[in-house]
Amino acid sequence: MTTPRAGTSNRATRILGAAALSTLAATVVLGLFVTKPDEVQGESVRLIYIHPGGAWTAYLAFGVTALASALYLWPRTRSRLWDLIAGASAELGVLFIALTLVLGSIWGRATWGVWWTWDARLTTTALLLALYLGYLALRRVPASVEVRSKRSAVAALIAAVDIPIVHMSVEWWRTLHQGRTVLRPHPQIHGLQLQTLLLGVVAMTLVYAWLLIHRFRVELLEEKLDDIGLEHAIAERRAEAGVRS
Repeated sequence: MTTPRAGTSNRATRILGAAALSTLAATVVLGLFVTKPDEVQGESVRLIYIHPGGAWTAYLAFGVTALASALYLWPRTRSRLWDLIAGASAELGVLFIALTLVLGSIWGRATWGVWWTWDARLTTTALLLALYLGYLALRRVPASVEVRSKRSAVAALIAAVDIPIVHMSVEWWRTLHQGRTVLRPHPQIHGLQLQTLLLGVVAMTLVYAWLLIHRFRVELLEEKLDDIGLEHAIAERRAEAGVRS
């Protein structure tokens, strides 16, 4: 029974990986070679096909971390698996939010003339990165599994408060960063450009899902190795005690 399930899981993961790779490749081809430059921003507009997708995926990853953390804290749904999912998703969220900041910095240099400015969107995004780096560091602080998982879950929920602040910052404050491009009554992008942007969002989401599955599997393997190591150490201590007696 175990082998077919493992085979089905691996097959589904390979299909997901192929879908992620193909959509990402299509986004690159359309974004770099097919779509036209913008009348105002020129070639730099091509960053829009990756930059928003990276931000959305970071939101998604941190949202999954918050949800998994809440499920871990709730006594009825508490499971070690939720904690592992929360940690794995947070790592990917940090990766995607860092990518978002790097791409945004390049775009800012081309459009604003500076690599960085203390704009509300940029500042709250940098804070989000710092909060989840702190969360990942907290997961490494020595403690029992239960204590470490609980305090990490609380930290994840606190850090998640910054997600809507980042998203709404362009609406709440006057910023250099442009406002909403798609999620507005009259989108500022149309046709093939809009389709490529949406394809980029789908590609990033699929990449995240594929990476999350593999990172979670690594977490499970590490958990099993730790258990085996602990059992081996206990067996050695018992054997030593038997010899001494």
